Amino acid sequence: MHRLCLLGATGSIGASTLAVLRQQPQRFKLYAVTAHSNVEQLLAICQEFQPEVAVMVDEQAAQRLAAALTHSTTRVLSGAKAVAEIAADSHSDTVMAAIVGGAGLVPTFAAVRAGKRVLLANKEALVMSGQLFIDAAAASGAQILPVDSEHNAIFQCLPGAVQDQLGHCDLSGAGIHKILLTGSGGPFRDLPLTELAQQTPAAACAHPNWDMGQKISVDSATMMNKGLEYIEARWLFNCTAEQLDVVLHPQSVIHSMVSYADGSVLAQMGQPDMRTPIAHCLSYPERISSGVKPLDFLTIGNLSFAAADSARYPCLDLAMQACWQGQWATTTLNAANEVAVAAFLAEQIKFTSIATICAEVIEQVQRANNVTALNSIDAILSLDGQARAYARERIKRVETC
Repeated sequence: MHRLCLLGATGSIGASTLAVLRQQPQRFKLYAVTAHSNVEQLLAICQEFQPEVAVMVDEQAAQRLAAALTHSTTRVLSGAKAVAEIAADSHSDTVMAAIVGGAGLVPTFAAVRAGKRVLLANKEALVMSGQLFIDAAAASGAQILPVDSEHNAIFQCLPGAVQDQLGHCDLSGAGIHKILLTGSGGPFRDLPLTELAQQTPAAACAHPNWDMGQKISVDSATMMNKGLEYIEARWLFNCTAEQLDVVLHPQSVIHSMVSYADGSVLAQMGQPDMRTPIAHCLSYPERISSGVKPLDFLTIGNLSFAAADSARYPCLDLAMQACWQGQWATTTLNAANEVAVAAFLAEQIKFTSIATICAEVIEQVQRANNVTALNSIDAILSLDGQARAYARERIKRVETC
């Protein structure tokens, strides 16, 4: 029985993970759960699964949770440091890294350094730390399994030998021509460009296919999410720019593809439901029931594909450029985007201002000559903080929606 530490238990990936655990109670023990401040939801999780440890980043929230669990055996801890410590705790062998955004970097890195089996749903960890992350996994012997539906799809379409070499793959040597990341295009893919600036947070979060949290939903609308996935794929699969591409696929049935040198293309298909890749990673290399029904090919209808329009998705272009500029650029982009998306959700800026702010912050960091090698987590976090400060300053000058 695997003992699981679930980082980000109250988010959408956390909920899907718990749904799979309910399907497989004999295979997995939920050892620890973490959340930021959602006491009610984490309390319900603790009452159902009886984890040994629960950690809340917010100290007051942790106190409220502890008071509600007076008669429980669950131990309650608080603070970001405790989240990282529990991720590295030897009492669990598997860590689901599902904390959204840059906040997930430190605990995910801690799990990697501890040599855990890390189910990676936090793409920002690789976006921010790249080579450091890959090197740490190699040094500790950590097993990285990609949970994002696109990266999981690519992983499933790779030869077994390549699956065992994530971060150090030789794609050409394995006969692979190109990796194709698919993306739905979000809720605004058919909207006239002149109407993009007027879109509301509610409209941006109304994804046509996936049920996700607000931040990821907005990232899907801008296709920044696909851009971050592009960066993550570069590190996971050791791609060159020529070996990695993005294709719009509105139906979200094909989750990604691998094109081989002999002309073959392998595609992983399934319902747009995160329980499928989560179950795959939890049980790899076996297959278990996730609770998701197989595709009914008689009811799918047509599958279509298109190129991503840079005028509609400038965030995707920014991310693809940053990927090859260096670690400073991807770290800066991620930080600026998180601040800009939060401002958009708070109705402080327009939807189209997200890309503008990200581009300007990258330029500002580059002008400040803060583009040196980021050879430690502390250096990455320092740049992350500087980029966030630049973004907040820029937002103050933006006209409120």
